[in-house]
Amino acid sequence: MEFFGIFIYRLTGGIRMNIWKHFFTITKHKIMVMKTCFSLGMYRQGILHDLSKYSLTEFIPGCIYYQGHSSPNNEERKRTGLSLAWLHHKGRNKHHYEYWIDYSGLKDQPLAGMKMPECYVVEMFVDRICASKNYQKEAYTDKSPLAYYERGNGHYVIHKETQALLEELLVMLAQKGEKETFAYIKNNHLNKRGERNGRSKENIV
Repeated sequence: MEFFGIFIYRLTGGIRMNIWKHFFTITKHKIMVMKTCFSLGMYRQGILHDLSKYSLTEFIPGCIYYQGHSSPNNEERKRTGLSLAWLHHKGRNKHHYEYWIDYSGLKDQPLAGMKMPECYVVEMFVDRICASKNYQKEAYTDKSPLAYYERGNGHYVIHKETQALLEELLVMLAQKGEKETFAYIKNNHLNKRGERNGRSKENIV
């Protein structure tokens, strides 16, 4: 592992980086998401969640722009004008609504969000919970994911049905807590064959 640290250090021009802190942060997040997905019966999605973060394209910028209290993608974007790590990540992870943005064929709205299979909306919901817990730590409450979502609301390019489901789950979490919300998800959104395995009958991708 010492060789790996030296390699990364030299590869980026000797910039001091928080390699272990970033590795710990993304791994802690992945484990949190995986455990929650497993509790919902989403085993395949839990295992595959965010694996691209360990690729050099995402991992190196994550170390360079590591913050600890927020995503390094935001810092990379602030310093360079764009986040190459994020562009790489969103194109490989179906639980991000940005993955589903496509040409609409409409003149007044050339780009639009396509409807996400419910299993990926649930994974997105879980991802937001675990990210909030990871960054906010003791300050986290069941209202935190909704508050974070509302700060960016109005700027999302997302399908209206996908957005409605995400908002429903976030509001339910804030009002009723994890136990009741997860039970609702299992009984109402993951009870179709294939949904728990990262597939959708409506839209096989």
